[in-house]
Amino acid sequence: MPITIDPAEVEFTAIRAQGSGGQNVNKVSNAVHLRFAIHASSLPDAVKERLLALSDQRITTEGVVVIKAQTSRSLEQNKAEAIERLQTMVDSVATLPKARKATKPTFGSKQRRLEGKATRATVKQLRGRVRGAE
Repeated sequence: MPITIDPAEVEFTAIRAQGSGGQNVNKVSNAVHLRFAIHASSLPDAVKERLLALSDQRITTEGVVVIKAQTSRSLEQNKAEAIERLQTMVDSVATLPKARKATKPTFGSKQRRLEGKATRATVKQLRGRVRGAE
């Protein structure tokens, strides 16, 4: 079951977008800052822990996710994009990572590795100075 984010827990701030946009860029606040407090959210505790453990620059030291969306000229489209990116981030930690099973190399793979090493050693040995042919 996918985890959905409660829209009441998300805070939006309209800001002016960076970059080119003509006269419009200086007058209209179309870019969006999304702020989502992980600790205060209704997410399950395990998901909160994995989200806080992410080494993502969008997560502050206080545990707040800040996402800036400014690709569209529409405020609503930028809000939708920011929510989508937050949902993607939450979905990435929602499922438990698979536990790794320790395995051993097979006998055949060990033999092939050792044969390769022996072949390489003889090639390098033959590159040396010739002895006994004086």
